[in-house]
Amino acid sequence: MVTSILPWEREKVACADDELLAIGRDVIRNEAEELLRAVNGPCEGLVAAARAIFECRGRVVVVGMGKSGHIGCKIAATLASLGTPALFLHAAEALHGDLGTVRSEDVGVFLSNSGSTDEILALLPWFRQLGARMIAITGSPTSPLAQNSDIVIDSGVTREADPLQLAPTSSATLQMVLGDALAGMVTRLRGLRREDFAAFHPGGALGRRLLTTVADVMGSPDQLPLVHRDVSVMDALFEITSKKYGSTCVVDDAGRLAGFFTDGDLRRLLEKNGVEAMYRRIDDFMTRTPQTITADRLAMEAMRIMEQRKISALVVVGAEGEGKQIPVGIVHFHELLKAGLT
Repeated sequence: MVTSILPWEREKVACADDELLAIGRDVIRNEAEELLRAVNGPCEGLVAAARAIFECRGRVVVVGMGKSGHIGCKIAATLASLGTPALFLHAAEALHGDLGTVRSEDVGVFLSNSGSTDEILALLPWFRQLGARMIAITGSPTSPLAQNSDIVIDSGVTREADPLQLAPTSSATLQMVLGDALAGMVTRLRGLRREDFAAFHPGGALGRRLLTTVADVMGSPDQLPLVHRDVSVMDALFEITSKKYGSTCVVDDAGRLAGFFTDGDLRRLLEKNGVEAMYRRIDDFMTRTPQTITADRLAMEAMRIMEQRKISALVVVGAEGEGKQIPVGIVHFHELLKAGLT
């Protein structure tokens, strides 16, 4: 009886760092060459598949087994993140009940490098009976899968990238890249905007950056430091210290924004004029054209303005009519940091 030695039971093979690195680079190079070859390959199937997915009134059902199944999960997730309803269907599970999720208005995307995976081929009659369109991503354009699909995308490679040229490496990478290409093409057809993408990712950093407005992070009206332009610098200092912003808005008789005064302005004032300046009108020392923003603007825009102007706070003013000159709040750089908008 022949006793097999399992790979992890064999003695370790001596391999210098340079030799090991060369193997890793060869894998990367081989996969990159396959991707470059695909760039100039047939494109009819890719274009037709993108239009079929865009026109789909149901969901994109991505089907796969084994390594192709793992790639299929990623393709479905990418499509969903870009606004195309999509799900992954494991071919073996589909044969035992999950096939009931498929509808006639769906589009099936089948992944199989050989195009002869039994579990996948067994699903094709059901999709055909429903009238659902079928897209094959396969390395064999003459395979049973290709022959029974409406649209075929060639994912064939000249060689796998691993040293044994056996594992699904180059072929799996190309499948994933073709899925990304489809997602990118459909994104263009949908006219998707960054704001739309953010809406699908409200819990992530991108969603926060593209959805959070100044109104979401600015202080409440009762926290707004406010003084009349006729008060003294001393009175303005009391208002500054009673609030958390290290600054105060200065308004005229109608409540319109007339200026802005910060603790930095106070330090420079005392250095130049001494303590006697504390009893002079704030109108003589305030910044008369402070940078403002409206509450409906994105918080990231407020952060960009602060970084460009090298300031730490913006006055928030009303958006329409006379309100355009009325201060309604202050947004501080620290509030933007707390909101996770860096």
